[in-house]
Amino acid sequence: MATNNYPCIRTKLPGPNATQYLEREKKFVSPSSTKTYPLVVKSAKGMAVTDVDDNVFLDFTSGVAVCNTGHNHEQIIASISSQANTLIHMSGADFYNPLQIQLAEKLSAICPGPHTKRAFFGNSGAEAVETAFKLARYHTKRSIVIAFYNAFHGRTMGALSLTASKLNQRKHFLPLIPEVIHIPYAYCYRCHYGLTPNKCNMTCVTWIREELFKTKVPPEDVAAIFVEVIQGEGGYVVPPKEFHKALYQLTRDYNILYVADEVQSGMGRTGKMFASEHFDIVPDIITIAKGIASGLPLSATVASEKIMNWLPGSHASTFGGNPVACQAALTTIKLLEDGLIDNAAKQGAYIINELKKLERTYPVIGDVRGMGLMLAAEIVKDKETKEYALEVRDSIIQKAFSKGLLLLGCGRSAIRFCPPLILTKDDADIALSIFEECLKAAMRSKF
Repeated sequence: MATNNYPCIRTKLPGPNATQYLEREKKFVSPSSTKTYPLVVKSAKGMAVTDVDDNVFLDFTSGVAVCNTGHNHEQIIASISSQANTLIHMSGADFYNPLQIQLAEKLSAICPGPHTKRAFFGNSGAEAVETAFKLARYHTKRSIVIAFYNAFHGRTMGALSLTASKLNQRKHFLPLIPEVIHIPYAYCYRCHYGLTPNKCNMTCVTWIREELFKTKVPPEDVAAIFVEVIQGEGGYVVPPKEFHKALYQLTRDYNILYVADEVQSGMGRTGKMFASEHFDIVPDIITIAKGIASGLPLSATVASEKIMNWLPGSHASTFGGNPVACQAALTTIKLLEDGLIDNAAKQGAYIINELKKLERTYPVIGDVRGMGLMLAAEIVKDKETKEYALEVRDSIIQKAFSKGLLLLGCGRSAIRFCPPLILTKDDADIALSIFEECLKAAMRSKF
């Protein structure tokens, strides 16, 4: 689709048809999810999303970092259609599925590390994390698990026990899984210890060794450290390379599993197949979902054959590794390897450079960060105090929606930019232009 076909807003938002659907949703759909703006989608293609009133939007969300190959890619549609005509379902928990085996072989090849790996297939990122949680305890016979503040690992009970992103996600669900310890992440823009990078000495990791392991948590009882290589919902926080290196070394020293949550950062989003590759880390267990199957529900938990050594019946999924989803994933990986990963790196470098220019111009942008097409601008009330500016952030997102640009928030007051990896420079320029218009409007209302 040509870039001059979008965005195109034809009605007041929400339009008349969208308004009707919104009223029906209030009556029949659980109110537990949080929707950012009244977008009721009819169709999507490439970078464009069309609502039920024929308003066309430029998508910088990828359906929350899922449609990495763009919406309804022709090759994805063809692979889904062909497989659906052959076999839609035979449970991989009870029968052998050739496509599941092929995908497991491919994941063994592309996940970090030269060793042979095994994959367990589920349906969502939360399921991948649940699997990793169970596997870590099963393999190590240890009970304690460490996770990080601002982490998001999912909302099922095990994954939620690791999550520490927003209070509402945990409120009224206690008690959660016991023996989960949360510690500060390397969020250098807002260092938990009040240190500057040149005086840090990776305190957030040395504190584990020198304080946590000497006062509260016996390291020999720790099964795993669960870490988002780049924090997603917590703010698209990119730690320094030294953080993961030091954390990884800590896990080696105490025979603890290093579990990399790559649900949002994986599948080419950061300009490499997995964000772990930027940090020269080979995770013991890696969790994958979102972008793996271009919109079909599929997840994978991947570990070495030494670690994934549980007995039959220990864990299974009726729908995990569905043949249609597996075929979509194999086609997705081919598209990523054939140029989309490189494009993510190229376009991401361009966008972050432009965002940094805006950061120097507009006082409400406190920090710009990211890798590839996993980028964020943190919105603040004051650059010196770094006070969160939730209302300003939300107003920018709403203004962008009214102008036909789909954005999402993350963290307490950041805006994420996670477009499909088919992004062109023209698409990027349109989005940046709209974003700057919204920044100007926010500044006028702020001052």
